[in-house]
Amino acid sequence: MKLGYVGIGLMGLPMTKHLLSKGHSVVAYDIVPAKTEAARAAGAKAADSPAAACASAEAVLLNLPTNEAVEEAVFGARGVASAVKPPQLVVDFSTVKVDNGKRFSEMLKSKTGCAWIDAPVSGGPPAAANGSLTIMAGGDQADIERLAPLWKDVAARFTHMGPVGAGLAAKMINQLIVGCGNAVMAEACLLAEVAGIDAARIPACLAGGHADSTLLQQIYPRMAGRDFAPRGYARQMLKDLEMVNELAAKLHAPLPMMAEALSLYRLLVHLGHSEVDTSGVFKLYQKEEGR
Repeated sequence: MKLGYVGIGLMGLPMTKHLLSKGHSVVAYDIVPAKTEAARAAGAKAADSPAAACASAEAVLLNLPTNEAVEEAVFGARGVASAVKPPQLVVDFSTVKVDNGKRFSEMLKSKTGCAWIDAPVSGGPPAAANGSLTIMAGGDQADIERLAPLWKDVAARFTHMGPVGAGLAAKMINQLIVGCGNAVMAEACLLAEVAGIDAARIPACLAGGHADSTLLQQIYPRMAGRDFAPRGYARQMLKDLEMVNELAAKLHAPLPMMAEALSLYRLLVHLGHSEVDTSGVFKLYQKEEGR
């Protein structure tokens, strides 16, 4: 497929490389020129604006860090909506507010006739690099089906959750689980260490039981090993949990566990750890950091 890619960051670059390896054509753009150059060096064509990334593209993929960045990339002066020939489909891999995703979709359809699919991803850069992402999508069934080859190449698990906005709602649930799960793993690791047992053996000890999980097998070992190299940024988890909190408030759904996880990530970022891995919340449980 001929694809435009806007947002060559932590997830965008490995996904771009993977798409190229699968035979897709990619025209890449990032607001940071060095990131666009990294994609060009990997084999993509470089564009100097989101509009330019649309040239001949069947679909334009967005992978951007904030609601504001998505809006600017699509509706800004040199955004997707201003392209001489806008794409037929925009796929937003970003995590934005559910209401904003719906609003962006309606605005783009009105301006250009282009369809919108919200397709937030989970799995981090390693999954983006090898095509094993989890994708939860919202959009029209016909639009989803048109991009079947793309989903096949980038995702191990792809689920069409419903109309536009449904994928984002599912991602909010994902982030609720991961955000709270990181806090639970931090407390499990702390308890193991203060109990004087070999904390590193806990994942193997509990494997196959009710406590077993991806969090236990992947997140917990990072905490035990103090490995906070970013697979996902703490600042992004904070942003996402803020959106979970806003959605819960709109739905009048109290989520006290989420509220505690949100307070932890607010503190973590406040202390200057915005770019550590999400598992870095364990820093708040270490004596030298404190809470």
